[in-house]
Amino acid sequence: MADPIELLIQGRAHELGPGFAVRRVLPSAKRRMVGPFIFLDHFGPMVVPPGGSGMEVRPHPHIGLATVTYLFDGGIFHRDSLGYAQAIRPGDVNWMTAGSGIAHSERTEEAMKKSGFRMHGVQTWVALPKAHEEAAPSFQHVSAGELPAWREAGASLRLIVGSYAGRKAPTTHFSPIFYVAVEMPAAGKLTVSAEHAERGVYVSEGAATIGDRQLGVGDLAVLTAGSPVGVLAGGEGAKLMLLGGAPMDGPRHIWWNFVSSSKERIEKAKADWKDGRFAKVPGDSEFIPLPDR
Repeated sequence: MADPIELLIQGRAHELGPGFAVRRVLPSAKRRMVGPFIFLDHFGPMVVPPGGSGMEVRPHPHIGLATVTYLFDGGIFHRDSLGYAQAIRPGDVNWMTAGSGIAHSERTEEAMKKSGFRMHGVQTWVALPKAHEEAAPSFQHVSAGELPAWREAGASLRLIVGSYAGRKAPTTHFSPIFYVAVEMPAAGKLTVSAEHAERGVYVSEGAATIGDRQLGVGDLAVLTAGSPVGVLAGGEGAKLMLLGGAPMDGPRHIWWNFVSSSKERIEKAKADWKDGRFAKVPGDSEFIPLPDR
């Protein structure tokens, strides 16, 4: 019987800021993308005590991608150069299309820092097809109640972006994609549909088994194409992210927060940020300087 896992990627520790560690899963030396997903950071679960700093990501730029933020616990306040100011809560989705260029900040709200909070979530970047890399920047907030949610063999599923299992999310997207948050009970079973060409299963909490391999937190299993794949949760249950879609239309270059099919376009974005040509985030005079690398 063929191995249902084509490749196993293990997240590596990365400091997003003082006291704010993440697991960086994509891009990996083993695999750059799964469908259009080119970046995956997993933060938490962590408990921030009263008076703690939480997330303090100053304004920074993006091109050629869309950011997708999904939380299990906590909250993030988003501001961008289009003027949007939007809190995100567990189960909601913030989808920001960078396209030709956008700047944004992501911070913990003062009330949450004052009271203390638990933080846990995943941020991904979706590469845009060549025809949409220079699309006008935009922002969309979709509340948890607007997303398709259902139960399957005891597991709870919520479709964040795209299409899956006969359902479609209202979230903006530009190419075939699926992104599903799954909560499984102890020893629960789930079958990952074969409908998309590229599929991944990421373990964000607990443990799961696929085939004869045990997966823990930080593991991304890239599945072999063509057949449904069974997943068995561990004794304490599991939280999974199912993700993927169609293969991207050619390779992508990634440098800092920029993604493009063109190295020259990334060089232009670097110069534009360094020289202050990106639009500013209203009400926020801070910014992250262009890295010296």
